[in-house]
Amino acid sequence: MSDAKRIKELRDLLTRANRAYYTDADPIMSDREFDALLDELATLEHNHPGLADPNSPTVRVGGQPIAGFETKKHAVPMLSIDNTYNEQEVRDWVNRTKKAMSDDGSALFNAAGSGFVCEPKIDGVAMSIRYESGVFVQALTRGDGTEGDDVSHAVRTIRSLPLKLEPSKGITIPDVLEVRGEVYIPLSEFERINEERETNGDEPFMNPRNACAGTVKQLDPKAAADRKLGFLAHGIGEVSAPDFARSFSEFIEKTTKLGIPTTDQRRLAAGVDEILREIDRVDKLRHGLDYATDGVVIRVDSLAQQDALGVTSKSPRWVIAYKFPAERKTTVLVDVAHQVGKTGKITPRATLEPVLLAGTTVTHATLHNYGMVRQRDLHIGDTVEVEKAGEIIPQVIGVVKEERPKRAKPVLPPDTCPDCDAPLEIEPHEAIEDPTKETTRRCVNPECPAQIREKLVWFVGRRQMDIDSLGEQTIDQIRASDIPLNHFADIYRLHEHREALLELERMGEKKIENMLSSIEASKSRGLARLLGAMGIRHVGTSTAKALAKVFPDYDALLSAKPYELMPMAVNRMSGKKRMELFGLDDKLENEYETGLGEDTAEVFYAYLHSKPARETFEQFRDLGLDLSSQEYVEAGQTQDSPFAGKTIVLTGTLEHFTRPELSEKLEAMGAKVSGSVSKKTDLVIAGESAGSKLTKAQSLGVEVWNEQQLLSALAD
Repeated sequence: MSDAKRIKELRDLLTRANRAYYTDADPIMSDREFDALLDELATLEHNHPGLADPNSPTVRVGGQPIAGFETKKHAVPMLSIDNTYNEQEVRDWVNRTKKAMSDDGSALFNAAGSGFVCEPKIDGVAMSIRYESGVFVQALTRGDGTEGDDVSHAVRTIRSLPLKLEPSKGITIPDVLEVRGEVYIPLSEFERINEERETNGDEPFMNPRNACAGTVKQLDPKAAADRKLGFLAHGIGEVSAPDFARSFSEFIEKTTKLGIPTTDQRRLAAGVDEILREIDRVDKLRHGLDYATDGVVIRVDSLAQQDALGVTSKSPRWVIAYKFPAERKTTVLVDVAHQVGKTGKITPRATLEPVLLAGTTVTHATLHNYGMVRQRDLHIGDTVEVEKAGEIIPQVIGVVKEERPKRAKPVLPPDTCPDCDAPLEIEPHEAIEDPTKETTRRCVNPECPAQIREKLVWFVGRRQMDIDSLGEQTIDQIRASDIPLNHFADIYRLHEHREALLELERMGEKKIENMLSSIEASKSRGLARLLGAMGIRHVGTSTAKALAKVFPDYDALLSAKPYELMPMAVNRMSGKKRMELFGLDDKLENEYETGLGEDTAEVFYAYLHSKPARETFEQFRDLGLDLSSQEYVEAGQTQDSPFAGKTIVLTGTLEHFTRPELSEKLEAMGAKVSGSVSKKTDLVIAGESAGSKLTKAQSLGVEVWNEQQLLSALAD
């Protein structure tokens, strides 16, 4: 058999297997066999790029990331549905609908056997799926109802959704067939994702809907493939064949036969009493479904009657959603854990006496942040009210204070990081005066164990310490072995583990030699590069350079008084505030730029003087890193420079410099290099293919130099 024929055979077989597994619930092969055949197909497609097909089963694992989203117009507007919240509102809607059709409502039932269709309201992301000649061509989000984002790259990975409709006896596939429905994350998959995130130190997602919305809007389709999204159809978009279906129930029956997944919990109802019984039925079974439901959708079945009823400015008159009230119960708050995420954010998590809530036993609940903890005045031992946010994530929403035990202790936020004992930053700054306003409490130690992996990847980057052959994958590989790599300083001890490194996959002599040589060379980068590489809160590349110009070395920086880290902010303070905070009568004589303000300087000062920071820098010193400022500029040193005190903008391509190199050189000579042209710009240096910045400089009358003029000035 030729490869082309084998590719076609595998695509057909795997497509049938997907339908059998996800739509028919009747698998025709094991998972292992499916994966083996999928691997075979992927290999054949790789070897024959000319036979590529955007709807091949291999796209289910995710293809190449897209550059950005394209917004497209809906062929038929996607309107939102009005909500009801109690029995009387449902009765009122049914009565209004009947009255709109005829005096006695009998006309409502002439076009179909039953007047209404009821189905669970899936709490997912609304999507319009378009097929042309039976082939998937596009998936659009609802957007504003008129236009939506094209997220076809993500929706193609949904294994339950056919990329090519399978013909069914007696059904002619329209040239254009749009189905509307919900993309969702199955609850079993959502639980797995959150367990994985907690293991990795990430904050868990609050609910499947938000997680799903974020997934389909990622540019990399592998994210959607990894999260195993589902889809269930529940609506009609553009259909080129007017006679394809006379009723909604007929439309769903036909699309189901074509392989498009739909819920099996859809029921017909002849009147309001049957509708209310259906709402009660779904309420009792919904916690056993594998998708989140927050209500029941009730619609007129006849499509002709839907057209006659019409729409308002935002919602159809022929459909309504009944929303279930969130279930709420009381239990006892046993303890509160303080969890550190990989960004350093600390989140309080409640441990509760077990309580059955919305079909599951709840023992933990989110407390969101310490501002909310204080607003609710939580104490250990309190009887608390618990509710499931979006019917998924339990949260403490209130306290029954009259049942508080006499010896109950208030829940207090940690003063230092629970993982590394480093100082914490509280946001916003006003929360220091009013703790109920606190939204975030964050560890500022870049070597906190909860954060270190991401910080190591940043530290070795080209613009930071520029360590070759120690990229993200190599860091992960080393950390998965027995070789210690849990602190920045461990990078500079890797030479002690040369033999162990050689035993790792893809770590040959040459790569290790390059890596160790690069690590050794990075020791001489200086204080500015080191500060910028460590991921210190509020200290990026620009601030690190500014500090290095002012302080000759780490010891001078450590000895600086708090006000010396923010002279410009201090001089903007009132005399009274300067005296209260720092005991300063007058403004500071030297108003140099450090990049730090009142709030950020306080955080940086606290970190510098913390035990973890002192230990880190002492290890750097012992390991031979240069802690001096190569950018340090003594008073008056740059006065003779033609660039001293000037704001300069670089544009275009230069022959003799990269922009980062030239920026560093000019800054060392007293210049400020800016990214945009304004009236405050003193000089623009323009290379080849200079664009809008050059045009703006000319319109403002800003002085412009070419590269030859620059070289001449540097040579003088």
